[in-house]
Amino acid sequence: MIPELKEDVTHGTKQYPYDQYYLRDIPHAFQIPVHWHEEMEIIYIKEGTLHVRIEGRDYEGKKNDMFFVNPRELHLMGSQDTGVRYYTLLFPLLFLSFQSMDDLERNLFLPLRQGQLLFPAKGSDCKCEQEIRRLLDEIIAVNDKRKKRSQTEEMQRQIQTRILLLEMVQRIAKEDGFLLPEQGSNTNMQREMLDYIQNHYMEKLTLEDLAEEFHLSPKYISRYFKQHFSLAFSSYVMHLRLSCAKNLLETTENSVTEIALLSGFPNVSHFIRSFRQAYEISPLQYRKKKADV
Repeated sequence: MIPELKEDVTHGTKQYPYDQYYLRDIPHAFQIPVHWHEEMEIIYIKEGTLHVRIEGRDYEGKKNDMFFVNPRELHLMGSQDTGVRYYTLLFPLLFLSFQSMDDLERNLFLPLRQGQLLFPAKGSDCKCEQEIRRLLDEIIAVNDKRKKRSQTEEMQRQIQTRILLLEMVQRIAKEDGFLLPEQGSNTNMQREMLDYIQNHYMEKLTLEDLAEEFHLSPKYISRYFKQHFSLAFSSYVMHLRLSCAKNLLETTENSVTEIALLSGFPNVSHFIRSFRQAYEISPLQYRKKKADV
């Protein structure tokens, strides 16, 4: 079953490109498939256990653990623990830049944006772990989505968020906690595969198509996919198609048949059956549920 978890392609807004999500009350085991994005992501576990994989390395996160996912790093997360609760904080590193070519920009912020310096994968690798946790708690409180804000309060929120994130960077830099990238990373092909699938899942896409594109055998591609992405090729394609369909159900008035075809399903019957199997609700019921919120 695919969990009802929100992950937008664009996080935040142009006016305020920071966003945070609180994931909780998930009634079943779940896994968010391997993906990457241009933003910095911080994962902060508040309760339970969460499996996190970053650039091929696996971590078993528990309460109060923090993970840093640098821009363009392949990562996934999942849990068998229905009591897990965690935040994800997302923002472009340009959000922290002063955009003036001074020493701070040249020696820290520019290398971070270009991937020449990296945040450590796990917060516990930093000597300032407790301070980072305090700062994250403050950032989360400042950005509570339930609070209505005036224009002045909104400006104060953005200033506070930047200050707190910059203080976090300062703490890590003070402890010499930023890392140099490892040479010879083997994730380029993984990223290229994901890009290819994301560009073609709306079409009739088979394992043989992927194998031909990368000049490898279908059998090898199948094994490679399960080994590196922790799910089958067909399951990943289904995840993308269902995510696309959900977005179209929420944001357009297209018919269910049109959405099925736009999302890459061969016919509407297959789409409805797959959607109900994943979410235990029909596409039309899902649309009505979202419209009533």
